[in-house]
Amino acid sequence: MYIFALVRYLILLFLSIICLASYGQIPVTPQAQPAGNELRLLSSSSVKAINQKIFRAYNALYEHKGSRLAADSGDYYKEEDGREYFKAKGNIIITQPSGTVIFGDDLFYDAAAQQATLLYNVRMIDGETTLTTNHLTYNTGSQRGSYRNGGRIIGRQDTITSRNAYYFETTKDAYFRNKVVVRSPGAIIYTDSLQYNTMYRDAFFFGPTNINGRKGEKLYTERGKYNTAFGVAKFNKNNLYTEGSRFLKGDSLFYDREKGIGEAFRNVVFVDTLDKFYANGEYGKYLEADQSILMHTDPLIKYVVQSDSTGNADSTATDTIDRANLSPKEIRQLERDQEKLAKEKEKAEKERLKAAEKLEKERQKELAKNPELKTIEPPKQDSILAPTAKTNTRIDTAYMTADTIFSKVILVRDYKPLDLKLDRSGGKLQEDTDVDYGDEEDMDFNAAGDSIQENPQTAGEKILQDPKKPTTPAKTVQKKTTPKVSNSNPSTQNTVAVDPKQIQAISKADSILRRNAVIPTGNEPDSLMKKAMNSALKADTTVKDSTVMFSDTARTRIVNAYNNVRVFKSDLQAVADSVYYGMVDSMFRFMGKPMIWSDGSQISADTIFMQIKNNKMDNALLKENAFMVNAVLDTVKFNQLKGRKIVAFFANNNIERLFVTGNAEALVFNADDKTKIIKEMFHDRCSRIKIRMVDRKINDYVSERKVDQKLYPFKLVTQENEVLPGFIWKPQDRPKSVEDMMNRKRSKETVVPDQNGKDDPEQNSSDQNSKENPIQKSIENPTQKKVENPVQTKKEVENLEEEQNSSTNP
Repeated sequence: MYIFALVRYLILLFLSIICLASYGQIPVTPQAQPAGNELRLLSSSSVKAINQKIFRAYNALYEHKGSRLAADSGDYYKEEDGREYFKAKGNIIITQPSGTVIFGDDLFYDAAAQQATLLYNVRMIDGETTLTTNHLTYNTGSQRGSYRNGGRIIGRQDTITSRNAYYFETTKDAYFRNKVVVRSPGAIIYTDSLQYNTMYRDAFFFGPTNINGRKGEKLYTERGKYNTAFGVAKFNKNNLYTEGSRFLKGDSLFYDREKGIGEAFRNVVFVDTLDKFYANGEYGKYLEADQSILMHTDPLIKYVVQSDSTGNADSTATDTIDRANLSPKEIRQLERDQEKLAKEKEKAEKERLKAAEKLEKERQKELAKNPELKTIEPPKQDSILAPTAKTNTRIDTAYMTADTIFSKVILVRDYKPLDLKLDRSGGKLQEDTDVDYGDEEDMDFNAAGDSIQENPQTAGEKILQDPKKPTTPAKTVQKKTTPKVSNSNPSTQNTVAVDPKQIQAISKADSILRRNAVIPTGNEPDSLMKKAMNSALKADTTVKDSTVMFSDTARTRIVNAYNNVRVFKSDLQAVADSVYYGMVDSMFRFMGKPMIWSDGSQISADTIFMQIKNNKMDNALLKENAFMVNAVLDTVKFNQLKGRKIVAFFANNNIERLFVTGNAEALVFNADDKTKIIKEMFHDRCSRIKIRMVDRKINDYVSERKVDQKLYPFKLVTQENEVLPGFIWKPQDRPKSVEDMMNRKRSKETVVPDQNGKDDPEQNSSDQNSKENPIQKSIENPTQKKVENPVQTKKEVENLEEEQNSSTNP
């Protein structure tokens, strides 16, 4: 009995010791927590119990599901439901298994939710990414963090600040909201909504966004992607790209900062306010290197000109250039040009006054010699020196389209203006009439700077491969290595010390930056484009003179149009295979058997040169197989001029003088002024024809050398002699409107017969007899508009002549 009693006492004593030992353990693990998920104290300098729920540890290091939490002091407590909490102050350090380290001043940690809230001087370091804020919420399980009321993220070379942000450690993605400003070496970005990947440096936009490049370029979009490392952008909503005075807009936009390329797709608009250049189409490619634009798929160029016949407005009186869209370099160049024009104007005024003074002195001398002249009333104003009265000018728009349009800016010194050697008096006639006068002129189209024969598809690629510029190697993304987690207290490791003053200074600077940041609202691109288009579509009143000396850095724009070129203006239409235009001398070069129509006239040649001065037509040269046709009244008879070369000079946009040189021929139908009935046909053959016109009517007509003139009564006019060799009439190719110009193509059978260079009329007649009559062919063409009043037959003409003769001879 004694033995059994002793054994029972020992068992009770052992159980009591076990219970006391269990009661003394810290912390007490709730039964609701699964094994291994509890918040464990790894080390501390000292621990004391505040009450039965709160235990305070100093220099504490806790571990929870792989995450380590260190602080100068921290309180651990557990609620009745078993949830654990940790509240700490001073030198907070959270170390994640991935290597991410978070610093702060205050910490509140919910163990069940694995949610950490850090306050004041918070900094999170994730590899090459650093997040700084005063309020951070971070989940150690999902590795997601967010801040409110301002913060910044620095990733590699990019610094992003915003009011609100979310950071995902696993994907390296960050989402920013409200007053977002991105600063990178290549650009500054302003937006209200942004997604950013810190590994690849990709920025995604979901609202109005401005990207201001360090080189002066600007981008706008409302949805798209931009890589801050390489400067590559892909936008697809309400996009705009500007560079100096150049604007490029399209439904989709691609931009490469390193190569200086901007590409736009669908509903593309390109504007250069400095050069007054406007173009739109379905595709556009812009190069910053030479400010070139390549457009195809229904490209269209608009150019506003003055089309009055009497206006003489001062071309320098109004500055229509929008300086707000120009770079400082362009503004300085513009000011130099304007200063130069002002000096030239002042010089011209001085010369005019000097000439007036000289005339007055001569007049006084004449009066001294002849006193009787004093009784003659002098004119109130010198008609020679008096300025022409200004009249209201009429603005007209010229349109040009082609399969491909290419335009770029070149140095003026590289531009090779054509010296056509045109003389308003006609010049001397060469001895040999069979000589091709056009061949003596300098017509080097392939000279440097013109690039007329250069393929536009490869022109842009050549610019991209600049041999002077070294190729930038592609940047490789380094793989981030995960640092090893040590079991020692992180407070004793060599961690980067947090400077509270520095963080607060950064926070204050970011706050000021966000407050002053101009975030786009969505109306800016439309306003900018409207302003740019209004500026570009104003008539260019700048006087262009190819003889003016330009500085070595002066630049000018050239335009090339390739394949199926069509031009429409209210009083002029044209078609050609290709067109080249230089803005420095306003010279148009139509190539590939071009045709030009104006009112009832048609001109054609192998090549046509047209030059505009002071916004008005000045001269034109028709070179090789030159032909001018003019419809007579409402008939299908045509007045015709032909030759190797035709030179026209204009005054007030009307032809003033015509010179037909080389196998010149003229065919003119004369009609009665009263009855409007054709009476006779005049045929002239010679070496050269000179015509002077006043008010669109022939005032002077001169034939030179080897003159052969014939006058045919109309009844003797036949299908064989009513047209000149090489005659062609193509009204079906003539654009009737802008819409018609965009939809039509030039007919394939448009061929101008070659001239043989022979003056033998029999040879020409035999050639003409062997061909189908072109007028009859035009009448039978179903695409041509029918003539309401066709020419009368021979019998009808004879009857009318008899009636007229009987009425005049009683």
